[in-house]
Amino acid sequence: MTRVAADDKPAAPTVSVVIVVYNSGPTLARCLASLKAQTFRDFEVILSDNASPDRSAQAAAAEDASLRLIENGENLGFAGGVNRGAQAARGRWLALLNPDAYAEPDWLERLIAATQGYPEVRSFASRQLMADDATKLDGMGDVMAAAGFPFRGGYGGRDPGPMAPGEVFSACGGAMLIDRALFLELGGLDERLFCYCEDVDLGYRLRLRGEPTLVIPDAVVRHEGSASSGGPRSDFAVWHGTRNRFWVFVKDTPPVLFWLTLPLHLAATALLFVRHAMRGELQAPMKGLLAGVRDLRVALEARREAQAARKVGSWEIARAMTWNPADLFGRRVVVKRRRPNRPGEP
Repeated sequence: MTRVAADDKPAAPTVSVVIVVYNSGPTLARCLASLKAQTFRDFEVILSDNASPDRSAQAAAAEDASLRLIENGENLGFAGGVNRGAQAARGRWLALLNPDAYAEPDWLERLIAATQGYPEVRSFASRQLMADDATKLDGMGDVMAAAGFPFRGGYGGRDPGPMAPGEVFSACGGAMLIDRALFLELGGLDERLFCYCEDVDLGYRLRLRGEPTLVIPDAVVRHEGSASSGGPRSDFAVWHGTRNRFWVFVKDTPPVLFWLTLPLHLAATALLFVRHAMRGELQAPMKGLLAGVRDLRVALEARREAQAARKVGSWEIARAMTWNPADLFGRRVVVKRRRPNRPGEP
């Protein structure tokens, strides 16, 4: 049962920041402190608690009455937690921030400035730096390789320094801004994915509707990464990542592009499994892939929904991808120049 621990309804803010909390005690206080230091002040903070045993969200809300607490009663995953927060939010814009991400003081100011500078864009990504080494990237938006493999652009590489805003395939859900009405119209994050790749799926569905995502390199957060799920190579992360990557490929790839890239997807999957085997980590990805195949009907049902809402063809999606294998294997940053809208485009 979802409970919102606030009855008063002050004037609606410009931004609602939603933080999904699950055993986030070690990092949540620092995350909230970074929001307290924001130069842009017209925002609310919503803690969507997924029944955290450590009750870190409840402790934070008890210390700060301005926080809005949603107690979900069970672990709904990142997708469900964000959706409950978005449904309760009152802002024109919805900002998603991980509890282990620490926003620079002008993070929201930069993102809101981008909404004014690019009024035709309704989804924005941030520059994410490693929390323990700000010279390294945690990601500069998400990239989709032609093989149907998503990755965080530049992950683990050197921060490239000053850059102009540009298009990325999708925004990482750990630090992004999206038009709340658009988010709700899309149905929010797909709760069938639970966590991992649900943000890529959201960005893909935006692409299918002709909605671009712009990365704002001056909007910076520092990110710990997978602090509440055991790390990016934990069995939990690998199982969900493997299953969900397969489901997103099946669900979102337009028909012509699907058949064109299916051999690439199978080849890339085989190569990745060889890599897992060499590390002695084959059990979790194999279980994840088998779960995806066993429940393929779930992905096919989701595909019918996603493709029914599609407004652009395979060519437009292909242009938003990278076809350079070196980008995938090197996890390179892929930021494309923002193309001006053609007549009749949104």
